[in-house]
Amino acid sequence: MKFIETRGNDNIKPKEVTFSYAILNPSASFGGLYVPKSLPKIDREMIREFSKLSYKELALKILKLFEIDIEEEILKRAIDRYDNFDTKEITPLVKIEDNLFISELYHGPTRAFKDMALQPFGYILSALAKEKRKNYLILAATSGDTGPATLDTFSNQQGVKVVCLYPEGGTSDVQKLQMVTQEGKNLKVIGIKGNFDDAQTALKSLLNDNEFKQELEKRDINLSAANSVNFGRIIFQIIYHIKSYLDLVEREEISLGEEIYSIIPSGNFGNALGAYYAKKMGIPIQKIIIASNENSILTELIKTGIYDIRDKELILTASPAMDILKSSNVERVLYDLFGAERVKELMESLDRERYYRLREEELKELQNIFLATFSTDDEVLREIKNFIDKYNYIIDPHTATAVKAYKMVKDEERRVVISSTAEWTKFASTMFKALKNKSPNNDLDALKNFAKELNIEIPPMINTLFSKEIKHKTIVEKEKIKEEILNFL
Repeated sequence: MKFIETRGNDNIKPKEVTFSYAILNPSASFGGLYVPKSLPKIDREMIREFSKLSYKELALKILKLFEIDIEEEILKRAIDRYDNFDTKEITPLVKIEDNLFISELYHGPTRAFKDMALQPFGYILSALAKEKRKNYLILAATSGDTGPATLDTFSNQQGVKVVCLYPEGGTSDVQKLQMVTQEGKNLKVIGIKGNFDDAQTALKSLLNDNEFKQELEKRDINLSAANSVNFGRIIFQIIYHIKSYLDLVEREEISLGEEIYSIIPSGNFGNALGAYYAKKMGIPIQKIIIASNENSILTELIKTGIYDIRDKELILTASPAMDILKSSNVERVLYDLFGAERVKELMESLDRERYYRLREEELKELQNIFLATFSTDDEVLREIKNFIDKYNYIIDPHTATAVKAYKMVKDEERRVVISSTAEWTKFASTMFKALKNKSPNNDLDALKNFAKELNIEIPPMINTLFSKEIKHKTIVEKEKIKEEILNFL
């Protein structure tokens, strides 16, 4: 399978590249992204066959359908990283109501859905670096979950150094501790005085910074990224959307070919893009419903066709991993719908004017696939408490934004799958506030008291964080990021 560029080709970079090239060199022409030239198809017979497979077996089948240029033995070892998860199902599908199911995507080592992609992706990228006998700097910008998952998967890997940028004050205490206590001589964690959009902008800028690349070349270092700008992340995010549909078929909750709704809490749109590609490949997803928090830029785009961040300030919410205004992966959907020339025009307008508007017919095409809504923090707290009281089931503040979306369509008698993106333990203060209607003293007290109140255990990888030594104390202004990285190298 070949990969092409969302903004067209600059006649400098190759016009078509392999999967391994795209993940090692994720920056495409004109600041664009790599996408598959075509997608493999999954027909009804394949759905019937695949519904009998385990998650790991399915993952290998899907990767082979993409015909990527990675040896099967490397793929198998990458998929074996799912053995680090705390359940053999990998992504348990939990029935809440007759028509409502929750896909739990957080059973990996850092307790968030980013492990679903970064555990295997990290192995593949490290294996390629070793195979090519090259050294790589992997950049990651995080709103809270990508960082811990990236650091965990690349810790002490040969041939790879990792720099993770996070917004100081813009993550939960647990998310920050997962990063700043991470061991590994090849890791550097940098807090920036800014928000996630600043961190992501810095990452994209460095990926396209020729002076920075030349400095890396002097050190015999190549540059890549672990964010979902890298298609190596996205390919693994397609698989779990396919699996949830297969599980419904296998359990006879739906008939073969019956359409479902997929509801996805989304900030940077990578998870939603995975569902979009699954739908394009043939999985009967009738609509993908985007659930946002009060940074409702995605909701506005899908409802109005307008992407406007000219007068917007990022709001720090109870669901911090979705505190994002510039959503990277929307670009890949727009490319698939409208082509490279139009995407280049739209993205240049966003970069230059912080604004773009879809044409009326383009908006209709987008709305044929997506619906959207957003939740306030008060609504999030209310739904967390409601789920505990009504179902004895715990949802984190990001998953809680999806409940409002479910209420939009629950009367349609169609099965609905919500992607649950993180475990409650990462946002303990918010969980405690939802349960007791008061703020805790700190995250540790919140963890202990919430767990005691509901008679549940705190996973050891979370419980031990608070006694670990802080290894990374660097906090810099945005303008100092490149200097700090070069000092680390």
